[in-house]
Amino acid sequence: MSGMNTAPKRTVLVSGASIAGPALAYWLHRYGFAVTLVEKAAALRGGGYPIDIRGTAVEVVRRMGVLPRLQDAHVAVRRISFVDVEGRPIAALRPEAISGGEEGHDLEIPRGELAEILYGAIRDDVELLFNDSIATLHDHDGGVDVTFRGGARRTFDLVIGADGIHSRTRGLAFGPEEPYHRYLGHSFAGFTMPNHFGLAHEGLTWNVPGRTAVLYAPRDGDRVHAFLSFLRPDPPLDAFRDPAAQRDLVAGTFAGYAWEIPRMVAAMRDSDDLFFDVVSQIHMPRWSTGRVALVGDAAYAPSFFSGQGSSLALVGAYVLAGELATGPDHADAYERYERTVRSFVEMNQALATEGSASLSPRTPEDLARRNEALRDLSPVLNSTGRKAHSALALPGYDAA
Repeated sequence: MSGMNTAPKRTVLVSGASIAGPALAYWLHRYGFAVTLVEKAAALRGGGYPIDIRGTAVEVVRRMGVLPRLQDAHVAVRRISFVDVEGRPIAALRPEAISGGEEGHDLEIPRGELAEILYGAIRDDVELLFNDSIATLHDHDGGVDVTFRGGARRTFDLVIGADGIHSRTRGLAFGPEEPYHRYLGHSFAGFTMPNHFGLAHEGLTWNVPGRTAVLYAPRDGDRVHAFLSFLRPDPPLDAFRDPAAQRDLVAGTFAGYAWEIPRMVAAMRDSDDLFFDVVSQIHMPRWSTGRVALVGDAAYAPSFFSGQGSSLALVGAYVLAGELATGPDHADAYERYERTVRSFVEMNQALATEGSASLSPRTPEDLARRNEALRDLSPVLNSTGRKAHSALALPGYDAA
């Protein structure tokens, strides 16, 4: 595209320093914006389970210049095994046969390492405010007046919320989460635990109808990522306010099962890194209002059943920054961003239905069909990836 804006630097506040926020900050700085990135955590968050960069998103990180580092950090998971209620093998497949990934192209990166690489691309160029967050927003013709939790007051030309599925920025600019939150019927607990199982470069999945247990070892090591997911008609809202209630709910849901479930439940109870949430998506009719816009999970979380949260965040950040850079009218830029990305988002959000059916069958009949399909699946890799992963041809912006 042509016609990059050469006016004095516009100021942009980006809220959230996970994936979408640093990626957006990188591109905005590259296009000449003065960027402030605010993050409520006291420091960059390390750790976390591996996440995928697929399809179009790989081209985004290539254009950022970080692809070689991400390739070095890529974890080469060799197989995903499925077992029945007693732990007897059902099938073992290459991950790409399940995810629709493209071998030799798509990437899987530990979340903390991806965050560190993205942070390294901006740390010297962007104003970084850790241990702070947006307390209030006042959007007007001249800018957005922001009061920070720490007490500072500043005015920015634009504010972008990249602060996740439970976005504070979205709440301030668009109102409560409920109208946009689409619960997919599952809750889950994620944590790490000792690798009693000798797993390395592999995952292990156990299912009964409506319940799933996963052990995931992306590398060699003495700890594994563990997940306990379960079907529940209504989200357990009370448990969000009470960590003890979260542990009790998960333990009760998985009581009475054999295999490694008792050991996983015991580790969950003792875990110091438990993450509890519901499986859900965000659907919004618009991703902007006035001078405030949203990107990534804050605007269009696809859920982990889709496997595309990080990829959508990277692609959305690239397009949003590029459109803002093509002219001074933020409203037009926000509309172009939505027109460019929305169908891509919707295609990838739709993958969650397929992911739910394969990872967490709801009924005995669903489980039997899933298991039969697993036995029939060829471990030969899908060489082209899923269509939705690469459905968007990235625009080219002058500064790219």
